[in-house]
Amino acid sequence: MSQSFDRYARIVIIGGGAIGCSVAYHLSRRGERDVLLLEKSQITNGCTWHAAGLVGQLRGRKNLTRLMQNSVAVFDRLEAESGQVIDWKKVGSIRLASSHDRWSEIRRSMTLAKSFGFECHSLTAKEAYDHFPFIDQEGVVGAAYIPSDGYVDPYALTHAYAATARKNGAVIQEGILVTGIIKEGRRVVGVTTNHGTVGCEILVNCAGLWAKRVGDMAGVALAAGVVEHQYFLTEKKLDLPKALPTLRDPDKNFYLKPDVAAFAIGGWEKGTKGCWRSRPPFEFGRELFPENMERLELFAMPCAERLPVLNEVGIQTIINGPIPASADGEPIMGLAPELDNMFVACGFTAGIAASGGAGEAMANWIIDGDPGMDLWAFDVRRFGRPHSVGRFLEERAIEAYGKYYSIHWPAEENEAGRGLRRSPLHEHLKSAGAIFGARFGWERPLWFPAPGVDRTEVPSFEGKPSWFDHIGTEHRQIRERVALIDQTSFSKFTIEGPGATDFLEKICTARIAGTLGRCIYTLMLNSKGGVEAEVTILHIGVDKFVMISGSAFGVRDSNWVRRQLPKDSPITLNEVTSAWAVINICGPKSREVLQAVSDDDLSNDAVPFLAVRDIEVGYVPVRAVRVGYVGELGYELHVPTEYAAMLYETLKKAGEPFGIRDVGYRAIETCRLEKGYVYWSAEIGPDYDPVSAGLDFAIDLNKDFLGKEALKVIGANGPSRKLCVFTLDDFAPLLSGETILRDGKVVGQTASCGFGYSIGKMVAFGWLPVEMADEDSFDIEAYGKSYKATRRGRTQYDPANERLLA
Repeated sequence: MSQSFDRYARIVIIGGGAIGCSVAYHLSRRGERDVLLLEKSQITNGCTWHAAGLVGQLRGRKNLTRLMQNSVAVFDRLEAESGQVIDWKKVGSIRLASSHDRWSEIRRSMTLAKSFGFECHSLTAKEAYDHFPFIDQEGVVGAAYIPSDGYVDPYALTHAYAATARKNGAVIQEGILVTGIIKEGRRVVGVTTNHGTVGCEILVNCAGLWAKRVGDMAGVALAAGVVEHQYFLTEKKLDLPKALPTLRDPDKNFYLKPDVAAFAIGGWEKGTKGCWRSRPPFEFGRELFPENMERLELFAMPCAERLPVLNEVGIQTIINGPIPASADGEPIMGLAPELDNMFVACGFTAGIAASGGAGEAMANWIIDGDPGMDLWAFDVRRFGRPHSVGRFLEERAIEAYGKYYSIHWPAEENEAGRGLRRSPLHEHLKSAGAIFGARFGWERPLWFPAPGVDRTEVPSFEGKPSWFDHIGTEHRQIRERVALIDQTSFSKFTIEGPGATDFLEKICTARIAGTLGRCIYTLMLNSKGGVEAEVTILHIGVDKFVMISGSAFGVRDSNWVRRQLPKDSPITLNEVTSAWAVINICGPKSREVLQAVSDDDLSNDAVPFLAVRDIEVGYVPVRAVRVGYVGELGYELHVPTEYAAMLYETLKKAGEPFGIRDVGYRAIETCRLEKGYVYWSAEIGPDYDPVSAGLDFAIDLNKDFLGKEALKVIGANGPSRKLCVFTLDDFAPLLSGETILRDGKVVGQTASCGFGYSIGKMVAFGWLPVEMADEDSFDIEAYGKSYKATRRGRTQYDPANERLLA
């Protein structure tokens, strides 16, 4: 370290809210004594002090629910550990459904809870009233009751974290404003403050409302927004039962916490205000905004319909303050991809409820290099530079806030911030009638309604969505004729330089060295054998490669590769996503169409499966890759973006005699399910090893690579679980996360599910204990109904790959 500092701490945490103090508490609890937390004002003075304090645990995924459960476990012990009262009331929670669609959504969540043993009960309207006798039962379709939920005092909770951290040796200093971050290369070495400089080995950004500004100091782009949020306290005139649960009625857009002879009631109204373009002034402290009665009425009036007693009491206090809201409404956690030692824990809209579990996960991440569970849905690397642009972020944060209590439909798309990144084919696809979705800012075609077809998308939980039959048409286009798919949004990186081949051998499971002109499907593992990345690598020159990843996984996957590079390595890793367009031409007629406009030999001998060849198509120089994700003969055609329109037009014209047409990403999904192809973040991830997932074909154990030792242990002991494929004879409303049953007992949970149009059956991936993995007959439960499912072989369509290899 070339710089000297006024003082030093191994770990410096910026921000003294519930999250920052929880991180300090958990670090000190794990034995870290050299921890310094810097708070610019006083503990809780950002937004913690005016938080409502409700604690709800059930989320859309198992690990996210586990994180919230870990919070409750902390609350259960913290009073005894700290010696301070935190006013933790484990009174349970009621979530009402005031519409049939909401009841479908809630029952889906309860099915998810059942799959991993989380206690959650279904109630009738009368039973909900018995738990919470202030509600008007009219219009209540059903309710969910979670007995382990409750509420806590945010101020007391945060001070208990801080007191225990101090008792364990951490130092917490108030009135210290961080004014700058000092870096050397990719490492933070210290911070400047209004009271001198502090050197550090690790920096943790828990700055809450100011997280984005702190990130800016370090060159770390964070999608951490700030919006206004209101709730009110009624007059203290109510006679409340002692153990009255918390109440949520998302259809009426409100939440409620019992207080002393009063209710605290808030909501998530549409049209809230963004604050300071997410860069609040550091001078802003323990302050609130003027009340906004027009917005308050958007949830207060529906609340009064559900709770007639509100017509008898007035409003005592209105709280309107700033709260964090990320670009997708979820927290932002992990190691910032731009730096090697700066962690972030920010963007928590429900920070009080998450604080215990989040602090524990962050301490694990900092000390062990791993949070202890797959937290991809919260990972900072799910965002990139596009999400952090001020105006884009503000619009997305406002939308996320306003949708907090909206019904979250399957295949739902964002409406805010659209049109940001467009393929060079965008206008062509728009003219062809594409309905677009967005991924990582890219506009991508989901499907192409035929002329005269109603373009209104009507999703469904328990039935077929409006696009169901039309996706079947596109599916058959791929299987029977020839299709074009714009895959420009795929993330693309060059990896080159002396030693690049040997480097990739050490981090990839597949053999990398070999003949040039190959496409290699490979995995990258962590030391426990979990799958950190699933990519394809093009070997295009001596020590020269192109790595291709999913549109939303580029930041994560490239970051994983970069962190494995030796210090001062001559190997370069550069993103080239925007420089190259990709058009996939696929289907049994794809070779004939391509050959009609190319003078190169495209026969199976000349361009076999997984070959990479430089060819000419019409006027266009093309890098052709014989690969695909749909299980048919096909070619991914890579071209510099300025050639993409000409290539598309050439293929479209050449394909006319063959009935060529554009298809979208929803059809890709149905095809890959029939082929048994996995998807990272659905079937596989850091918690899952490739042996258990049936990906042995992508592993070369005759070489050394990261994670090999863990795989050898799994191989010697045998896996404890296995990824299986199930089919159901008729359509069933399966999405993912459904409960798998054998003889009435819960044995597993589904991953990806969808309809296989070629086989005429539902297809579901699911994880089973290995002792169950040879059984055939199962039930899959969805919305309280069981569906007969049969375990099958991995591939339901063309299991011999005759069509793929044709």
